[in-house]
Amino acid sequence: MTKKKKIDVLLHKFVPQHLLLTKEETLKLLEKYKIEVTDLPQLFEKDPVAIAIGAKEGDIVKIIRDSHTTVKSVDYYRYVKKEKA
Repeated sequence: MTKKKKIDVLLHKFVPQHLLLTKEETLKLLEKYKIEVTDLPQLFEKDPVAIAIGAKEGDIVKIIRDSHTTVKSVDYYRYVKKEKA
């Protein structure tokens, strides 16, 4: 049998930086935009990047994507949830 080579998805040039927010950062984000956690777009718990950074259901992930236009970077936020069986 052939062994599968493990690849670190976080090192790929097209994968932007992903960070888990702390509880305090999450509360500030939700207050700033006056939203609930479920109002954010979703990222599934089994997503390769979610697995790589250790994200669990209920976590908020901040995605920092470099911008080559008017600003240095653009921040996106995702709510981690389990996939339906």
